[in-house]
Amino acid sequence: MLQELSIRNLAVIEQVSVRFHEGFQVLTGETGAGKSIVIDALALIAGGRGSADMIRHGCDRADIEAVFDLPGGHPVWETLQRIGVEANEEEALLIRRELQAQGKSTAKINGQTVTLTMLREVGEHLVNIHGQHEHQSLLRTERHLEWLDQHAGGSIASLKLSYQDKYRQFQQVVRERRELEDTSRQQMQMLDLYRYQLEEINEANLKLGEDEALQEERSRLAHAEKLAETATEAYDLLNGAKGLAAISRAVSKLEEIAKVDASVLQPLLEQLQSAYYAAEDVVFQLRSYREGIEFNPERLEQIEDRLDLIFGLRRKYGETVADIMAYRDRIQADTERLDNREEKLKELTELEQSLQSELETLAEQLTMVRRDEAKQLSEAIERELRELQMERSVFEVKLERGSLSPTGWDEAEFLLSTNPGEPPKPLAKIASGGEMSRVMLALKAIFASIDRIPVLVFDEVDTGVSGRAAQAIAEKLSRLSSSCQVFAITHLPQVACMADYSYEIRKRVTNDGRTSTSVKELRDEERIEELARMLGGVEVTEKTRHHAQEMLLLAQRQKNA
Repeated sequence: MLQELSIRNLAVIEQVSVRFHEGFQVLTGETGAGKSIVIDALALIAGGRGSADMIRHGCDRADIEAVFDLPGGHPVWETLQRIGVEANEEEALLIRRELQAQGKSTAKINGQTVTLTMLREVGEHLVNIHGQHEHQSLLRTERHLEWLDQHAGGSIASLKLSYQDKYRQFQQVVRERRELEDTSRQQMQMLDLYRYQLEEINEANLKLGEDEALQEERSRLAHAEKLAETATEAYDLLNGAKGLAAISRAVSKLEEIAKVDASVLQPLLEQLQSAYYAAEDVVFQLRSYREGIEFNPERLEQIEDRLDLIFGLRRKYGETVADIMAYRDRIQADTERLDNREEKLKELTELEQSLQSELETLAEQLTMVRRDEAKQLSEAIERELRELQMERSVFEVKLERGSLSPTGWDEAEFLLSTNPGEPPKPLAKIASGGEMSRVMLALKAIFASIDRIPVLVFDEVDTGVSGRAAQAIAEKLSRLSSSCQVFAITHLPQVACMADYSYEIRKRVTNDGRTSTSVKELRDEERIEELARMLGGVEVTEKTRHHAQEMLLLAQRQKNA
């Protein structure tokens, strides 16, 4: 439930903080007092779009805070975890929304900043607002199938998922088949070029890293004479009388005297011995290197030719050998696709037909479930309508077969007959505004236990009704509040008297000449006075007060019964 709502600098509201209760509560007040602003604040908390125009004149920002108390296991906790918001099911949920005069908007859940999309995901599980014109959604037939499936719940959920998965596969195959069919003449002409390029690249028999290795080998062959000459000079210097032989004699001398002053000379002897072994190893390696130097003009010419070939391919197909090979693989795949176009087309067509057959089977199963569910939903709505003083109304969920779509091939439409003997017809051709409000209220009552939204808000849902119909709506809202928290903005005393709690929205002009709206929870005598105002208009008499008190007593008896 919504525990508390705080509003600051929103439209004509300067500052308001209201605590709410479980059950059915109404918001009343004169027309233009600002009742809809409270609804706008809740809409912002639920992720609705805000604008700088909503900020109170002369203020730089508007703030709205809402505190919710929700049971463990409610769907909102899973949503919060999924979007990465820390929350404890044993604690209250705090949502804050801020609008700035510069046009920016920020939202926080439990102090953690979230995007508007994330807030909307959370808000969908918290608040459902039925405004004065929302019944127009009943006229959108594309919503009717959605409502039918929502009512079906688990009995259709897994089947629908299977269908949608198969439908995605089907659509993918259809796209591939159409793309292949739409292969242009230019692409077919490219086939000859691809074949020539593949032959040229494949004949080169490239290997990764080959160009770098060849460049190193070319450098060695081109400088073979210089390498041999210099390596020989180094070898002669190390292997001569002033090289290894000199170091060897020095080692012998140190060995003679190291025994006398070992603490100083022994480490020097070991270093010199290591140097001798290292130099000896270099001499052996230089000899092997010198002897292995290749003087091969023919090999050098072969390498030059090979590098010219690789560089030529690089100019055409890529900066590196790896790029050339990647290009080859790509055009190889395109060539195979174009070469096997007819065969692939046949394969895709057969797969498309097979998937379509499976889709039609699943779609037929969906239809069977929906037919049963359509009957149940129709009966449930008729029961609700009877309680809303539409006893002789006939409600029908009409199913017709259309083309395969992401939801199956069913098209649903709600039909209604409010007069005995008249066949059910589309809502747009039958229902008045008051009847539409009652049909929408019937749907809300049915879905309240399904979608588990804790807060339902009705903004003048009783518009266009009076008398017994108004009383029926009031009783329905009261019963609905047993499963969720219900708010209603109303001008009808029949609705106001059935509420468990009543709040008056009042507009006044302050000393500084500014207009300000306040929200006050009404107690016993105050409720009687407000109800008397709704009954009597401008002039409140003892008679209207007595009538108001009597209505409240009768309403309490009705709720107790």
